[in-house]
Amino acid sequence: MKIFITGATGFIGKQVLEQLKGTEHEIFCLVRKTNPSIAELRSSGIHVTEGDVLNKSSILDGMKGCDWVINLANIYSFWEPDNSVFRAVNVEGTRNVMECALENKVSKVVHVSSLIIYGKPAEIPIRENTKPGPERFSRYARSKYEGDQIVWDMYDQDNLPLVVVYPAAVIGPGDPKASGQYVAGLVNKTVPATVFNKSVLTWVHVKDVAAMIIKATEKSDNIGEKYIIGKHQFSFKEFNRMICEISGVSLPLINMPDFLSLTNANLFTWIADIIKKPPVWGMAIDQMKTMKEGFIGDGSKAEKELGIQYTPIRKALEEQIAALNN
Repeated sequence: MKIFITGATGFIGKQVLEQLKGTEHEIFCLVRKTNPSIAELRSSGIHVTEGDVLNKSSILDGMKGCDWVINLANIYSFWEPDNSVFRAVNVEGTRNVMECALENKVSKVVHVSSLIIYGKPAEIPIRENTKPGPERFSRYARSKYEGDQIVWDMYDQDNLPLVVVYPAAVIGPGDPKASGQYVAGLVNKTVPATVFNKSVLTWVHVKDVAAMIIKATEKSDNIGEKYIIGKHQFSFKEFNRMICEISGVSLPLINMPDFLSLTNANLFTWIADIIKKPPVWGMAIDQMKTMKEGFIGDGSKAEKELGIQYTPIRKALEEQIAALNN
């Protein structure tokens, strides 16, 4: 099959491309013309269209003749100097990709959303049919939620051939996101204190996410399905302890109380917004709120229906920490 992929050079996207190597699928990617990976992608036999999800004509051109679409393009961040990028990419960019999929009459679109769009619902653990809670705790989550509503509206109203996956907290080697920065901060002793020890998140190896995205794309008769991706639930206290056991580095001596963490995050974010540089110690208020609230998801449906067993999180952390030392 011919697969058109957006966001292919991101953390998850790179794993998707790696796992598609050697398959019979023909890969087409939408990549910004300033991306340094273009030459490498082309040399590996991937068809590259220069453009982005805000340029609809570039999407249409790149997607032409393709059978399937995997939409990974998004802004995943808890602080940006220009907050308008969240809605531009995660909402309008998503809309553009879906409209182009309809125009090109592709047979399936796999949209990559996020578990955090559910907020904090009444039902725990979160399952695919769980009604989302009334609040989302970051601009990222709110924009992804709006994008999620758009794709499902298009499924209902325009017969978009849609499947949506909802990864939990994704970790693994080469993680450039907030989670990767957090692990690196503990290992490198640049984090002065631990926070939110009792908060629980659901974690998943990036390789499992990529594998399940591919399986969801290849699976027949699953249009209209949702898949939560993630299984292993750890509090930050347990997660921190695992990092220290693997790395041999001791934890910070201070555990910052929740109220103080949020107070400092508000202050650091206010300063960051003024000077247009990321908050100190990564303590953006959106990140701190997300860490405090946590999220507990049940990804057993994906494991059962897509045939992938989840990798232990300790192994993901071992690989991630080993990569930090190379």
